[in-house]
Amino acid sequence: MAENEIEYRQSEIVRVTLIGTVINAFLIVLKFAAGVFADSAAMVADGVHSLSDFLTDFVVIVMLKISSKPSDKDHAFGHGKYETLATTIIGLLLILVGGGILWSGSTKIYYYFFYGEELLSPGWFAFVAAIVSILMKEGIYQYTIRKSKNLNSEALVANAWHHRSDALSSIGTAIGIGAACLLGSQWAILDPLAAIIVSFFIFKVAIQLIRSSVSQLLESSLPIEVEKEIEEIVNSYPGVTEMHNLRTRQVGVNYAITMHVRMDGNISLYESHERVDQIEKALKERFGHQTIISIHVEPWK
Repeated sequence: MAENEIEYRQSEIVRVTLIGTVINAFLIVLKFAAGVFADSAAMVADGVHSLSDFLTDFVVIVMLKISSKPSDKDHAFGHGKYETLATTIIGLLLILVGGGILWSGSTKIYYYFFYGEELLSPGWFAFVAAIVSILMKEGIYQYTIRKSKNLNSEALVANAWHHRSDALSSIGTAIGIGAACLLGSQWAILDPLAAIIVSFFIFKVAIQLIRSSVSQLLESSLPIEVEKEIEEIVNSYPGVTEMHNLRTRQVGVNYAITMHVRMDGNISLYESHERVDQIEKALKERFGHQTIISIHVEPWK
């Protein structure tokens, strides 16, 4: 990407994240108010989840600021992996959120069955707050995931799924609160049961995010279809006899590509250099101008 494209990408990611921050701030106030005034412990727990979303937004913004810095003496390949690190942090936060919801739901059921602890029947204000949360969080999820694809941002993908995990937890809360309001306090157990089910959905998303980001941090190769495309581009140039020792990885949003290319040993050094420049230009046009490319030329007779 050109410098102006990088600045645009950064400003767009920050803008999308800040929109989510404003929504999260509103929902934190709404959920805690509903939890207190409508006697809903589930809604208070849901408010804690929204608070974790609020903190996640700041993680994305801080890591993005760092990842957009240019290369320096200590980071020759740039700071792109800070964005990948942000994805890992968000995944870990999701596991903590899922664990908290699982623990809360499980302990309520345990004390209900073994100690006869009464589950409170919440008021309708809590149910309305849960519905508002579902609609707003699903809306910001759809918006964020769409922008993440346009901007090629893993951190935004992770943040989008954090929004959806909040929507899912609100669904569980709404089911439990709605059932308790309609059917009476004897059905209030549906609240913690739904919360437990939702926690496993959150665990699934968290594991997927962590697996993807850790794969990049450990410098796994690019997908096989990308490597095949690289090979096709290189071999399409006249004078290239063979390409081998292809090594690829991802540095943040950018690709890093190294390879050995065999060319006619009788051509001049100047001519082989010109051909390598053409190959690099073609690869950068396809995969972005910030693509890191290293080509070692070997003579072939």
